Amino acid sequence: MRKITIIGAGQAGLQLGIGLLAKGFEVTLVSNRTADQIGSGRVMSSQSMYDMAVGYERELGLAFWDGVCPPISGVHFRAGDRSGQTPIDWRSPMGAPGQSVDQRIKMPVWMAEFERRGGRLLIEDAGVADLERYAAGSDLVVVSTGKGEVGKLFERDAERSTFDQPLRTISLTYVHGMKPRDDYSALNISVNPGIGEYVNFPALTLSGPCDIINLECVPGGPMDRWHEATTPDAHLKLAVELIREFFPWEAERCTDLRLTDDLGTLVGRITPTIRKAVGRLPSGATVMGMADVLVLNDPITGQGSNNASKCAAVYTAAIAAQGDKPFDEAWMQATFEAYWDYAQWVTRFTNTHLLPPPEQVLKVFCACRDNPRLAARVANAFDDPKSLAPWYYDPVEADRLIESYAVAA
Repeated sequence: MRKITIIGAGQAGLQLGIGLLAKGFEVTLVSNRTADQIGSGRVMSSQSMYDMAVGYERELGLAFWDGVCPPISGVHFRAGDRSGQTPIDWRSPMGAPGQSVDQRIKMPVWMAEFERRGGRLLIEDAGVADLERYAAGSDLVVVSTGKGEVGKLFERDAERSTFDQPLRTISLTYVHGMKPRDDYSALNISVNPGIGEYVNFPALTLSGPCDIINLECVPGGPMDRWHEATTPDAHLKLAVELIREFFPWEAERCTDLRLTDDLGTLVGRITPTIRKAVGRLPSGATVMGMADVLVLNDPITGQGSNNASKCAAVYTAAIAAQGDKPFDEAWMQATFEAYWDYAQWVTRFTNTHLLPPPEQVLKVFCACRDNPRLAARVANAFDDPKSLAPWYYDPVEADRLIESYAVAA
């Protein structure tokens, strides 16, 4: 039985580990926190997931919250300014709903499930010396957490990395009391050009159904005031204030908000980065990165957990297909390239939304307002951003797309 060691007990690491157990591998998973520590800690992400990614969980028997997690049933996109005018405003149901389960709920349950299915769980803050030990006793070591010295093993890919600094200050706020929409639950995206973005969707947290608000603030801009919020209550107050000022069309739903818990907030910055797939230890042994370790995007398009799930599916299949052959450097690179064939489009989609919107995107969004079929095409791209090519990035193709939907209408 081949031995696989996975560093990190997040979406990618746990899904990969459980998937490999089902394929007959001996799997050890290393986490720097216990399930209780994760469950009682601070929120880690917004973890919105859509049909394809949740489908991989269902195939593994891991979608334990289908009956209780409120669905994300559509997309509503608006662009405007503090005057309250929204010259771009379109909405559409998605072909299948998405969901967001607080990782403080999901990861502890998955950790227990991993052990129940025969996996070995170690609680250890693994460093490079520990990776040497794991590599000596395993057929393959996969790193699914990119923090600290372990993350530095994976070299930045300068050719594939568009940015070298954060483009947003990111604030997450988990709340109860948001007024429901009058049509269907949705991924609500509002853009105030040059200022920032408001992203909101329903979720499930420790205290039940909730809403998550992600405020994306241009660094140094008028929304970038999170240094002022030194307490949970101050964080919530500032979030509401910024919504009223910069996204007034969303303010009515936010009049009676309260935090889900004092650890239901998070503020930070991310430098979008692509890293090379293979890390080399001092001994010369190699380890392989995955998901956010290698493809780290800003959360503005809500793709992090989707990427993690899809990466785990690609890696599970590739590891199983390797049989008794070695997991050498060439195999590691080829496996990552198979994942990058999808992930590159997520990166391009996300990076496009961190910059001033291209003219062709604005034209498509304006056309969505009056064409429900076109709006549905764009809404469903959150499930598969690869489907946006080529028209999202090419003015000629965008015009051709709009014309085709106008004729079909």
